Amino acid sequence: MSSALSSQPTKRNVKLDDIWPELEEGIYKIITDLYKGFPKNKWMALYTYVYDYCAASQSKTTTKVGMPKQQASGANYVGEELYNRLNLFLKKHMGTILKVTETKMDETLLNYYYTEWDRYTSAMKYINNIFQYMNRYWIKREIDDGKKEVYEIFILSLVIWRDYLFTPLKQRLTNSLLDIIENERNGYQINTHLVKGVINGYVSLGLNREKPKETILQVYKSGFEELFLQATETYYTNESSKFISENTVAEYMKKVETRLNEEVKRVQQYLHPNTESELIAKCEKVLIEKHVEVIWNEFQSLLEKDKISDLTRMYSLLSRIPRGLEPLRATLEKHVQTVGLQAVSSIATNGGPIEPKVYIETLLKVFKKYNDLVTGAFRSDTGFVASLDKACRRFINENAVTQAAKSSSKSPELLARFTDFLLKKSPNNPEESEMEQILNDVMIVFKYIEDKDVFQDFYSKMLAKRLIHGTSTSEDLEGTMIGKLKSTCGYEYTSKLQRMFTDMSLSRELLDRFNNHIEQVERQALGIDFSVLVLATGSWPLQPPSTNFSIPKELQGCEQLFQKFYQNQHSGRKLNWLHHLSKGELKTKYLQTSKSGYTLQCSTYQIGVLLQYNQYDSLTAEEIQESTQLIDSVLKVTLTSLTKSKVLIAEPPLDGVEELSKTTKFVLNKQFKNKKTKVFINVPVLTQVKEEIDSIHKTVEEDRKLQIQAAIVRIMKMRKQLAHSSLMSEVISQLQTRFNPKVNVIKKCIDILIEKEYLMRMENSKDMYSYIA
Repeated sequence: MSSALSSQPTKRNVKLDDIWPELEEGIYKIITDLYKGFPKNKWMALYTYVYDYCAASQSKTTTKVGMPKQQASGANYVGEELYNRLNLFLKKHMGTILKVTETKMDETLLNYYYTEWDRYTSAMKYINNIFQYMNRYWIKREIDDGKKEVYEIFILSLVIWRDYLFTPLKQRLTNSLLDIIENERNGYQINTHLVKGVINGYVSLGLNREKPKETILQVYKSGFEELFLQATETYYTNESSKFISENTVAEYMKKVETRLNEEVKRVQQYLHPNTESELIAKCEKVLIEKHVEVIWNEFQSLLEKDKISDLTRMYSLLSRIPRGLEPLRATLEKHVQTVGLQAVSSIATNGGPIEPKVYIETLLKVFKKYNDLVTGAFRSDTGFVASLDKACRRFINENAVTQAAKSSSKSPELLARFTDFLLKKSPNNPEESEMEQILNDVMIVFKYIEDKDVFQDFYSKMLAKRLIHGTSTSEDLEGTMIGKLKSTCGYEYTSKLQRMFTDMSLSRELLDRFNNHIEQVERQALGIDFSVLVLATGSWPLQPPSTNFSIPKELQGCEQLFQKFYQNQHSGRKLNWLHHLSKGELKTKYLQTSKSGYTLQCSTYQIGVLLQYNQYDSLTAEEIQESTQLIDSVLKVTLTSLTKSKVLIAEPPLDGVEELSKTTKFVLNKQFKNKKTKVFINVPVLTQVKEEIDSIHKTVEEDRKLQIQAAIVRIMKMRKQLAHSSLMSEVISQLQTRFNPKVNVIKKCIDILIEKEYLMRMENSKDMYSYIA
């Protein structure tokens, strides 16, 4: 049998005892004198020693004839003894450093420790590179084989520092750090760079046993952070108790704010970022939560004194702790309600009629003051917004003015009248540039009004008058206001208002066709300028006249001519003339004191009375009533307005007269004088205004009953059967966006529907209702 033997050349064997003295000397020089420089050729020599020693392996391969090649032995990297020598060297070095620290304390200790730490870690990065070959092969193989106590050289250096230097010094180091930090809290300047360097060492020593290259915070947390947080709690417990007992709450809150900012800055300067949440939570508990009742008790005083900056600070601090703001929200609600009620009472003390403008501006002043507080100091916090809303809703709907009127409907009435004042032509109107904001203010009050149906009725009637009499400031502003109401309450709320504008447009087109239709001869024959508005009954909140009226013969031709034209245009439709809403102008020719005469702007009823004086200088009330056919109440109002404007003179005077005497004479005043040539005499008297307001309120009550009945039917039609309490709550829920239905009215409406056989009480349970299909 023949055989062949082949072999690879072997690397020379390197003995550790031969290379270690130079390695040890080089490592020692790097660790102690790195900053003086280390020659590159010396570094390469040390790297070569490690490489030659670790690469000293015996690799032999034998091949026999007729047999496959096989590995006799693989690479056998050397390193264990070198690793152990370096380990012992570093431990010995730790002992040397530890010996020096015995004579040092406080900041001197920290300075020495940090200097050595910085020198050591910087040096070990270089030494790690010298041992890089061993890291890549022998150490990697050992780690892969599960050797837990073998690390890459740099990691080894940290483990040795941690176990043989840091652990014995830990308590002294931490105490020194805490003393320095307390000095800083007491106002002394400290070396933050030193503190940061030492603390970073705590972090670096948190080695993950499973993944040694990863850093965890175990050493930092157990060795420093836990003790630091305890010291923080003790420090601020003592300081806060002393400070709050010697200073005002406002000063204390400033102190707390400063301390919290300082602690955040402290983390940013030299602590680990993960400490911030626990540190601030600890401070909040000690500085705020432990003294929260004292802070709460100061809130009312700050509100009363309008201490905005202090309130801002209080909100900021209390929002940091659980349920810190809850008592403040309740206090704010009660305070705003009280201030609002007092403000309204102050304008309602004279006993006279309240001016809508004064009333609404008073409500808005209170709202704006505390809305600014909520949106500013309280950062639009939803809880405070809700408190403000509740308070405003209460004092706007129930106050001295509504109590005097014995109705919560007074607020929506006054708001509607204020809106009418804004949108009606007047020399006192605000600038157009201001109107958008003022209308927004109107909507603020409108939002809190509970009886929105009352506002709707008043507003629609006042809008109708503005459109009919042409007294709107501008149609654009009217449209803007309706748009705001629509966005708040929906299309249904404003549908009739929008149809009124459509009617006005159609009516103008109709009048143009009428004017083009009649010939010039006919127009001259009439002898008067005539215009008419044709308005759809279902869209306008207009009541039929409460009295008969015999239209003067001077106007009869106009009406008849238009009536004929309209019937030709729209056969089958009926025109109802609303003379009580009509007006006109009369030119005076009987006054010698005026060369050009006066133009009297009158209602149609006033025109009907005054035209009688083309034939007579004096007429009794009975004679005027016979010619006009006006009923007593309307006749009295009409004649009273004419005597107040001094166009007629009553004999005897009407002042204080409750019933108009048939024999009272009304004489044409031929000495009438006025500074203006155009005189507006169609001024409604107070009784007329009051009757109109009462009529609207009565209409609202009737409409509400119908809406309640409709809601009941809708609910029962869907549910079929329902308990009394459930029906009541569902009705209230459906209608409360328009008004708050009263329980007794709902009960009456249920009884009405039972009588009408929409519902029935169930035999087995009188508390249950059933829908009758």
